[in-house]
Amino acid sequence: MSRQDLPGSSAVDTDGRPELKRAMGPGLLLLFVVGDILGTGIYALTGQVAGEVGGAAWLPFLIAFTVALVSACSYLELVTKYPQAAGAALYVHKAFGKHFLSFLVCFTVMCSGITSASAASRAFAANLVTGFGLDAGNVLVMLIALGFMGLVLLVNLRGVAESLKVNVVLTAVELSGLLLVVLVSGYFIAGGNADFSRAVAFETTSDKGVFLAVSTATSLAFFAMVGFEDSVNMAEETRNPERVFPRVMFTGLGIVGLVYVLVSVCAVAVVPVGRLASSETPLATVVQTAAPDFPIADLLPFISMFAVGNSALINMLMASRLLYGMSRQGVLPPFLSRVHAVRRTPQAAILFTTAIAFGLIAFVSLNPDSSVVALLGGTTSLLLLTVFAAVNLSVLVLRRDKADGWHFQAGRLLPVVGMVTCVYLVLPWSSARPADQYRVAGVLLLVGVALWAITWLTRRGAPVPAGQDETAAH
Repeated sequence: MSRQDLPGSSAVDTDGRPELKRAMGPGLLLLFVVGDILGTGIYALTGQVAGEVGGAAWLPFLIAFTVALVSACSYLELVTKYPQAAGAALYVHKAFGKHFLSFLVCFTVMCSGITSASAASRAFAANLVTGFGLDAGNVLVMLIALGFMGLVLLVNLRGVAESLKVNVVLTAVELSGLLLVVLVSGYFIAGGNADFSRAVAFETTSDKGVFLAVSTATSLAFFAMVGFEDSVNMAEETRNPERVFPRVMFTGLGIVGLVYVLVSVCAVAVVPVGRLASSETPLATVVQTAAPDFPIADLLPFISMFAVGNSALINMLMASRLLYGMSRQGVLPPFLSRVHAVRRTPQAAILFTTAIAFGLIAFVSLNPDSSVVALLGGTTSLLLLTVFAAVNLSVLVLRRDKADGWHFQAGRLLPVVGMVTCVYLVLPWSSARPADQYRVAGVLLLVGVALWAITWLTRRGAPVPAGQDETAAH
């Protein structure tokens, strides 16, 4: 047992700085992976996916699961080979050694997490208002969202163990909500009222063929599968990560993939596709159709609150650990690597990412647009698919870097398949993405370039801190 695993110890690194607390075992890590993937995606996207491909809504979720699984193998090889925080940005930096490229990857992943968390906070507030039947204006909803993000800040500052305990509760609630949808639908199906013929019927829009419709739906469904990559940013807070991560990652993805397919099959079997696609609350529509007298439909806004709240907590955990890890590598300013001496949490990174989230919540609230959540979700998927392509390429490049001990190996074929698939889903003609997603992504990259220039100017000529990789500082 290492010193940092001893109860009550204040572990420090070779420079005398406190290290992160290794509080995660296999159980907590599994709940982290499942809780991060489950969330608003499946609650909101089932109807939209069905609208693209008809009753075969389960197929895009299955394809998205396969794409995520292939890329997960690349992540597993790298996290077991380099069990450190920072995830994709660290891997790209080790593969290519380019400060600029590493910063852009870091910035892209960070923005995807903070933007998702901010949207989730706004959704939390909206569901709270709906659930309690409040006659609330836009300002009150914004204040509730800011208050919720403040609560996430306090939980995150308190410590990773406390954050993960909250994640356990929220994951149990959101998973139980999906299981209840399956059970209620099963009761309806057992009574002979379902139409399973819809589950194999393709119904595409007039201007799309089957292949393009499936690609478009897969791009939507992929947003519901992202989140597993966040777990690699918790590597320094996981006990024995080299052994734990592979089995936990595969188990978590398998659980989520099975739940998603079951929910989508039940949904189209119970509710006609047209009605499902037009509903803003598709799962509530499923329950109301299958058991109109069952009170769960009235509870779904509250279950959705827990689902999006869990997404916000986990994304803010990821974003802060990402900044902390890259600061330790010299890609971001050194103050972001400060760790609380007692709580052993990356306090500076937590405060920094929360400040950005407050700004995003205020911007969205003061500029209301019904398409904001869909736009941010699609942009998040676009950016993360680009990052996944870079990670798959990094695996192949880093094969020249031999590890001392055992690590997971993805093989030679899977990273190539993952890279080609992710690039395909990023291209505009492959999934009919709205142009606004590319515009938002372009603005984010321009902001990233500006921040990189500031970081480079402030670090130019500064001595490399003791224990830091010199390639990371240049």
